[in-house]
Amino acid sequence: MSYLELLKLASPEAVVVISALVVLAIGLTSRRASAVAGVSSAKPPTTVAGTAAGWCSLVAALGVVIAIAAVLMLPRNASLFGGMLVITPLTSLFKIICLVLAFFTVCLARSEKSLRDPGEYLAIILLATVGLMLLVGSEELLMIFIGLELLGLSLYVMAAFDKTDVRSAEAGLKYFLFGSTSSAFTLFGISLIYGMSGSTGLAAISEKLAAATAQPLLATGIIMTLIGFAFKIAAAPFHLWAPDAYQGAPIPSAAFIASGSKVASFVVLGKIVLVGFGPVHGSSAWHAMAAGWSPVLAVLAALSILIGNLVALAQTNVRRLLAYSAVAHAGYTLLGLVAGGRDGFSATLFYATVYAITLVGAFGVVAVVRSESGGDDLENFSGLAERAPLLAGGMAIFMFSLAGIPPLAGFFGKFYLFSAALRADGDYGLLWLVGLALFGSFVSLYYYLIVLKAIFVDQPSRASPALDQMSSNLLRRSAVAVLAGIVLLLGIMPDTLTARILAAMP
Repeated sequence: MSYLELLKLASPEAVVVISALVVLAIGLTSRRASAVAGVSSAKPPTTVAGTAAGWCSLVAALGVVIAIAAVLMLPRNASLFGGMLVITPLTSLFKIICLVLAFFTVCLARSEKSLRDPGEYLAIILLATVGLMLLVGSEELLMIFIGLELLGLSLYVMAAFDKTDVRSAEAGLKYFLFGSTSSAFTLFGISLIYGMSGSTGLAAISEKLAAATAQPLLATGIIMTLIGFAFKIAAAPFHLWAPDAYQGAPIPSAAFIASGSKVASFVVLGKIVLVGFGPVHGSSAWHAMAAGWSPVLAVLAALSILIGNLVALAQTNVRRLLAYSAVAHAGYTLLGLVAGGRDGFSATLFYATVYAITLVGAFGVVAVVRSESGGDDLENFSGLAERAPLLAGGMAIFMFSLAGIPPLAGFFGKFYLFSAALRADGDYGLLWLVGLALFGSFVSLYYYLIVLKAIFVDQPSRASPALDQMSSNLLRRSAVAVLAGIVLLLGIMPDTLTARILAAMP
């Protein structure tokens, strides 16, 4: 294969990398121009910096849009270097979803006043997006690990990017320490799997496992790999980094961690367990337990649902509440993988996508409230319906969707997951896990309603600004409105996404 053909198949990733380099160059040039303006007083440095931030955002958004167009122009099926780069309808669909999430993150970052050096920040977002695309588009463990590391290193820097807030440094450090530990687990597990199967390609690993007998080292490798991914998706009890990272990181960083990285992680985790580890599925049915990766994921799901929902009840900070909610939603999303099969995997992918879109919108509302009121506790949301009806309506849609209230996308996502789990393993074997998930959904309704009570019932303090009069957050408010519309549309017409996911499934 020629390098030109390789570049053609990897054109979306190449476009995003080039965009990141251009944005970085604009940011560095503007810093020098700002310093010169400060010395000569020809132009105020803030004017130069603001113009450069606008150009950086424009180039980043344009690069993401061009990358989406490049994905649409890819061939329907292709595979390079033993699965290191795989192009299928499913990978193309989720590359587009990751790029859309990156686009909305760029929109949130454009209005983030506390971030200095916007060029560097936007470049890191784009590099993290390349990591997402490598994760989604690979079926080879070493390339998956490279994608995880590129994504992880970018997210560590994004979490600690706000030099004016000590909590941002704390968030970055905790995320880095936990992420490094998870990478060590993942790499050690991959090495054991390679040692026992002689391959790092998922299809070849599946063939070896189908012919091999159960061995302790192989079981250890599978469990360590699953533990590494449990860190990435913030599944309990490997979730301890999430609350501090969500609360301390800049809001666009937290939104990207909660959305894009979750979607890509669930896509690649599904491919690993259903394709690579498929022959050692096991069973999580209450009447027919069998050893395999399925009981491990079932235990992680159960712990995530219980711990995430119960601890979220005690939170007064909206970002920490969303973090513990994310732990619970990781448990719900794992139900589809535990169920297995085409229906279970498609349910997981649909729910992960809907959840990611909802979280980006919720963080958009939090960003506006924080920028104008100086905080993101429940008291800062008091009377938001009077101050900003559009934001309040959007937040209501997002909270009700997360709670699973019809006719929003979250309701259909949970219905899809729970029905797929009930049909799996025969004779309602996963009824215990579905019942636990239903209990968690009932509990979650309480703390989501607490947020809405503050927005619609509590009276605003006299010092609270009228957010609708603020023009600086127009881009954020527009993004919130679009995302709320998408959540409502996917609830009323879920086939617009589910049909595409099912059609793209092998």
